[in-house]
Amino acid sequence: MENGAAKPVIVAIDGPSGTGKSSTSKAVAAQLGLSYLDTGAQYRAITWWMVTNGIDIADASAIAAAAAKPDILSGTDPTEPTITVDGVDVSGPIREQEVTSRVSAVSAVPEVRARITELQRAIAASAVTGIVVEGRDIGTTVLPDADLKIFLTASPEARAARRSGELKGADLRTTREALIKRDAADSSRKTSPLAKADDAVEVDTTDLTLQQVVECVVTLVEEKRAGK
Repeated sequence: MENGAAKPVIVAIDGPSGTGKSSTSKAVAAQLGLSYLDTGAQYRAITWWMVTNGIDIADASAIAAAAAKPDILSGTDPTEPTITVDGVDVSGPIREQEVTSRVSAVSAVPEVRARITELQRAIAASAVTGIVVEGRDIGTTVLPDADLKIFLTASPEARAARRSGELKGADLRTTREALIKRDAADSSRKTSPLAKADDAVEVDTTDLTLQQVVECVVTLVEEKRAGK
């Protein structure tokens, strides 16, 4: 089968934060000419909207009632992914502590997950060449029929080091504690918890460079495409 006629390939990459998920997903998508979707950014975007609009984050029913209001648009170019809410570029503000500390609570609300999941499925379905979708419940809930599912792991120490590297000057121990707390929240929530799909390939990134992880995933995708 010629490459031009190849059917779109859908790759789900799940795992907790600090495992190299975003960097890996973007690089794999760019290398293979696929679209890219950061689902965490969508949850951050809806959280940003809730915070900005004064919705009480402690009130799940208030969050549920507002879940359909914001218009969230994700640009899927892996070299320059974008995210806007109601036409406003929020790629900066969604990474700030105000959103980071609240995203698990907002994401746990079933109405929020239903809304964002629907959005994610629509984006994946419309990706012409295929897409790499990264998140926490892609292989289990969002795209259970994905062609390839990858679950990235790493030791809490390695993850904290990577995160504090990203969060410029963050205290390593505090970062590690925050990661473990967020894992617990995401893994124990009732709706679509962070979990590894039965048919996912687990890749431990603790002792691997980003390039090694990317090569590993690209090889897995290419094998999948070749029907191995």
